[in-house]
Amino acid sequence: MTIRQIHSFAAGEWVAPGKGARPIASAITGEIIAEAGNDALDVQAMLEHARNTGGPALRAMSFHDRARMLKALALHLSEHKQALYDISFDTGATQADHLIDIDGGIGTMFVFASKGRREMPDGHVYLDGEVEQLSREGSFLGRHVCTPLHGVAVHINAFNFPVWGMLEKLAPTLLAGVPAIVKPATASCYVTEAAVRLMLESGILPEGALQLVSGGLGDMLERLGCQDVVSFTGSAATALKLRSAPRILENSVRFIAEQDSLNASILGPDAVPGTPEFDLFVKEVCREMTVKAGQKCTAIRRIIAPQAQVPALIEALSARLGRTAIGDPRLEGTRMGALVSAEQKRDVLEKAAIIGQEAERVFGDPEDFTVQGADPARGAFLPPMLFHCPDPDNAARVHDTEAFGPVSTVMGYRDPDHAIELANRGQGSLVASVITHDPQLARQMVLGAGAFHGRLYFNDRDSMKESTGHGSPLPHMVHGGPGRAGGGEEMGGIRGVMHYMQRTAVQGSPEMLSAIGESWVPGAREIEGPTHPFTRRFDELRIGETIHTAPRTVTLEDIEHFAEFTGDTFYAHMDEDAAKRNPFFPGRVAHGYLLLSFAAGLFVEPAEGPVLANTGLDKLRFMKPVEPGDAIRVRLTVKQKTPRNEEYGEVRWHVTLTNQEGEIVAEYELLTMNAR
Repeated sequence: MTIRQIHSFAAGEWVAPGKGARPIASAITGEIIAEAGNDALDVQAMLEHARNTGGPALRAMSFHDRARMLKALALHLSEHKQALYDISFDTGATQADHLIDIDGGIGTMFVFASKGRREMPDGHVYLDGEVEQLSREGSFLGRHVCTPLHGVAVHINAFNFPVWGMLEKLAPTLLAGVPAIVKPATASCYVTEAAVRLMLESGILPEGALQLVSGGLGDMLERLGCQDVVSFTGSAATALKLRSAPRILENSVRFIAEQDSLNASILGPDAVPGTPEFDLFVKEVCREMTVKAGQKCTAIRRIIAPQAQVPALIEALSARLGRTAIGDPRLEGTRMGALVSAEQKRDVLEKAAIIGQEAERVFGDPEDFTVQGADPARGAFLPPMLFHCPDPDNAARVHDTEAFGPVSTVMGYRDPDHAIELANRGQGSLVASVITHDPQLARQMVLGAGAFHGRLYFNDRDSMKESTGHGSPLPHMVHGGPGRAGGGEEMGGIRGVMHYMQRTAVQGSPEMLSAIGESWVPGAREIEGPTHPFTRRFDELRIGETIHTAPRTVTLEDIEHFAEFTGDTFYAHMDEDAAKRNPFFPGRVAHGYLLLSFAAGLFVEPAEGPVLANTGLDKLRFMKPVEPGDAIRVRLTVKQKTPRNEEYGEVRWHVTLTNQEGEIVAEYELLTMNAR
């Protein structure tokens, strides 16, 4: 068998294994299939290449440019994912596991690409929150903005998801405009290397945006500064060692950790045998024990059930686990493959023995189980092992020992408060799930356990058909947890991008803030266009371009006609005495939506033109009532422009309605799609 040489990609060059290289064995056969590592990597050159070449190239791109880049990368990986499937079997993963790792990673990149285009500007500054008025007249304002860090993100990933683990960190990093150095776990780095080669060979990434360390990092962490970020996935012990490095502490280097987690799943008191929730619970637990052979940071380690249901639950879990076909992951009938390595198998058995000091193994004998198509003595195979802890209150190790494999422990609870107490004994986890059809129990769980868990997953008969599962972190939601779980938050949509950006408070005049954020702020300079803005295309409009309309008097007849025509005969519009009794109104007043209609009539250019559609309005506020006889006029200003595709873009208009005294009566932001 040819032993593959797993390269690093450093400072623009592929570097073969050298001094310090380690052998990598197949999880299926135990044979050496590859080697990786090179103690002679020039880590300083890698850091400088990222900071001086990759960083400037990425920062020169807008958020939308980088989002399009992510989409192109995801499409390219999708076209070549079969090659990644083929080499991933040697990690012990089945084809179903590949869908979670490879397809899941690609899907995560697609989501960040979409969110970048939908939720971030086509610019270089991200606006975080609204403008704060810091002075009486509004000439001095403040706002929070976010810009990319000028350093490098060092991603240290775990062995269990060599593709997803890389892409779920890489997508928000690149979207932020920060280059990355990826260091996968050596045991499965050959899969990560293949994915990195695909991305680099595509020509989509700018030079220096992505580098790879197959092996050890050397002293790279001792060379980091305040603009750099470390994002780590792995054990709590390793995380503590890394985050305690002197330079990490001295330079306040951002350190994001996702580490050990004693995740729990709670069976609600209402979910008795025979209910859809009981069956769902059994299915979820068995899936989390066997997918990736239990090697998931989100896998269920503690099964918390009403004391009265424990015997029935153990029986149901054992029956379902007994139908799990273990074997060579390349075989179609295999439902659970091997652990990633013999070393990992030894570690799981050691941790299972510790758990066994407080719990009885009720299913799964590691000395007596069947493996299809492979030799269990040579491969890293284990059966799913279910334990029962009869006294979880006086146990310690079942709440602090994670066997990172197909191992889970059942324990009983007396009442919901006791279940919450047991779940929180894990001292911080990535996820806890609650299977119940009782909404009030769900609320009780959030109030009691929310502070100890990064994610709470509720499922029942109403959501089970579409739910993504206890163990599925989604790119839209934060993935992380407090305490033992590391205290980090990965993904979470644009929240994840913020880990690689600096939030800065900027203060100044409206004109300054408008220029910084490329978004018009009231009080900034208004620009007069050559023609009505609705007659000009998206690319021709300028931020700050404004029209002031002629006034229109609102009459009592207008109010009554609108009321009868729409059916909105609310008393404030129709009954003078009742309206006066209302503390907000002086008497009969105009409908707010009548004002919006009149405003549109004042500023709209009716002829066919570049405005394709009105897609909505945001931040509508009615500030002062309009009485019969008041005259309203409108100021319409181009606030922000966001391209959507080659044919059209979104224009955000700031709209202000004032009365004859110049007082603001209403304000909102109008959204239109304009032809390019």
